[in-house]
Amino acid sequence: MPYLSDFTILAAGYFVIEIIGLLLALDAVMRSRSSQGAIAWLFSLVAMPIITIPLYLIFGRARFRGYAEALRAKEAQLEDRTAAWLAAMKREETALLPDHAHVEAVVKQLSGLGFTSGNEVKLLVNGAPTYEAMYEAIEGAISYVFVQFYIVKDGVVSQRLKELLIHKASQGTRVFFLYDEIGCLKLPLSYLEELKAASIKVSGFKTTQGRQNRFQINFRNHRKLLIVDGKIGFIGGHNLADEYLDFRDTHVRIVGPAVQQIQLAFLKDWFWATREIPEFSSTVVKSKEQNYSAAILKTGPADHFFDCSVVFATIVHSAKHRFWITSPYFVPDDIMVRALQAASIRGVDVRILIPGKADHHFVELASLTYYDDMKKFGVKIYRYQEKFLHQKVFIADEWLAGIGTVNLDNRSLYLNFEATALIADAGFVEKVSRVLATDFEHSILVEPDFFDKLGLPQKVAARVARLASPLL
Repeated sequence: MPYLSDFTILAAGYFVIEIIGLLLALDAVMRSRSSQGAIAWLFSLVAMPIITIPLYLIFGRARFRGYAEALRAKEAQLEDRTAAWLAAMKREETALLPDHAHVEAVVKQLSGLGFTSGNEVKLLVNGAPTYEAMYEAIEGAISYVFVQFYIVKDGVVSQRLKELLIHKASQGTRVFFLYDEIGCLKLPLSYLEELKAASIKVSGFKTTQGRQNRFQINFRNHRKLLIVDGKIGFIGGHNLADEYLDFRDTHVRIVGPAVQQIQLAFLKDWFWATREIPEFSSTVVKSKEQNYSAAILKTGPADHFFDCSVVFATIVHSAKHRFWITSPYFVPDDIMVRALQAASIRGVDVRILIPGKADHHFVELASLTYYDDMKKFGVKIYRYQEKFLHQKVFIADEWLAGIGTVNLDNRSLYLNFEATALIADAGFVEKVSRVLATDFEHSILVEPDFFDKLGLPQKVAARVARLASPLL
């Protein structure tokens, strides 16, 4: 009888777990960001509830709660100040050509701000020039420096930055340092303590802040931003780590009205983390050197719509002659897959540049299964051979370039806080085009039968990874 009693208890316990799994499966069906994700969670929660219930509680949410609401409450308190600032930015907005008006409308509708004129944009290729440009800007700071990175690792790059920030703080420059806790797991606590000891304001992004986000470590702040005095801004793919000196990556340095949009992204993230808004310069100044039209696309899981996927798909649909994109990860959602396929069918030169060898094996396996989806529609996939490719760059025809933090995967499109500089200028697009053309020369074009030549175990593993990709 004790055996039966123990069995009964176990059966009852499993029944309760199964009911919880069914309820969470219903939640997944109602809330998942894609039909594939809903099906994957539905199957796993019903078939393997003991394993997948805790995974769903940690990784299952599609929306980040409280971020937008907290900002709206603060904006109401600072209505006069923020209204004047936003009005000053809007006065610098410029209309793009009629052929590109639909892209402009989508960007403006989703971000609240459109393209501004009077921007100077410098292309920074690879780590050494990027970091030197950042150090130089920080050295020239007078009032304040805003620093935000996803990954910071202890090393030569981050140590020099730390020394510069401490030096500037000793001169009276206000310094604010924001980091992502998951991305900086390996950063020694002593690094942050040294910054704090120098009167530098330091905070993690706090993605688990708030009752509804308590277990949601799946959301990350993937932005890499630097703002100096509200006049100079940096955005791109580089994190603060020594390995980026050897990566193939791209950043941009911006002077002009678009810097205020970069600053706005930082201020919103800083407020979420600390519930404070530091003093900042709201003066919008045009560059005297260049007159590029630029906008900063800020996307994330707190958006009302899935802004990142919508904007990127809209840009692909707008392409008439050429769409080139490079990303370290290629696990796109169905929207992007269909957009890229349709563009190629229209006769657009669609090229995708990815690493020859990825740094995440599971993601690389999943990406292999997309090769056939692309190749049979005429999309060209290149695998870069020189070094690890980490840049997130695209060009559409001769009019638009994008450089930022967005990867072509589910995480960037739906789960991460991201930022991309959109530059609408034929001269700048030509500069990016030349750099990408060189990258293609150092790459291998994927053959149509690439996936067919893989061994059976690798094919099976790739298909399994593809099925799990909506859960990433």
